[in-house]
Amino acid sequence: MTRAPVARLPTARRAAELKAFLEDPGNFDTLSMVFNRSSRFARLQGVQCAMAGRNLYMRFSCCTGDAMGMNMVSKGVQNVLDYLQHDFPDMDVISISGNFCSDKKPAAVNWIEGRGKSVVCEAIIKEDIVKRILKTNVQSLVELNVIKNLAGSAIAGALGGFNAHASNIVTAIFIATGQDPAQNVESSHCITMLEAVNDGNDLHISVTMPSIEVGTVGGGTQLASQAACLDLLGVKGANRDSPGSNARLLATVVAGGVLAGELSLLSALAAGQLVKSHMKYNRSSKDMSKVVS
Repeated sequence: MTRAPVARLPTARRAAELKAFLEDPGNFDTLSMVFNRSSRFARLQGVQCAMAGRNLYMRFSCCTGDAMGMNMVSKGVQNVLDYLQHDFPDMDVISISGNFCSDKKPAAVNWIEGRGKSVVCEAIIKEDIVKRILKTNVQSLVELNVIKNLAGSAIAGALGGFNAHASNIVTAIFIATGQDPAQNVESSHCITMLEAVNDGNDLHISVTMPSIEVGTVGGGTQLASQAACLDLLGVKGANRDSPGSNARLLATVVAGGVLAGELSLLSALAAGQLVKSHMKYNRSSKDMSKVVS
């Protein structure tokens, strides 16, 4: 998980000096020791800095065990900022979050560097399944993915949106398992890839999702229904033997669900069945106003 405070220095030169200090490998052990005091599970992984004039944005990334970790990383960052005041007393901390994190907003930094869990999920779908179950063919699916998910998204100027509807699955799982629904924004970053394999007979499908932000402890995971869903998936609570493994497994469940959803919608589009299926399954034949007493 990441958190990026922003501080203002008297001059750009002074901001560059702080940047050099934070990114110097020789200072990492000290910064890590100060940061890690905030939690039993928080472990600093690195600091990435960016300047805008005399303002310095410091993107701290750390391991957070099975928690999503926003509060955990924020506490660690506060420890480091307090420590830095000794050597940089002229540092004026503007905000604990300077939007270089970046939380609940589409941002290239998450798409490129990742945030939370980064997952790639893949599957090979046999030709028989594509024809018999999905009612289409491999070549049509591959062509559709290029024209819609890749070229179409590029035409739209998409940022992390090179997919058919990853957000639908991410949001549903987030609500069901007690995650922060607002983090659907960056957690739905996804590129869907389809290729013909095995002499063009079978379909290789993959989804790459660099910023799935999930946890299995804290927040909404403690609610009864959401805890029950996590228990059903076998990832409820913290994994005492391997801290962080439950959250990582939940992230793979999200990616697997997205892959299935992508395959389903793309097949419906390729077969020309989308509108027909919506009219058949998404419309009630009953007058619900008469049913409700």
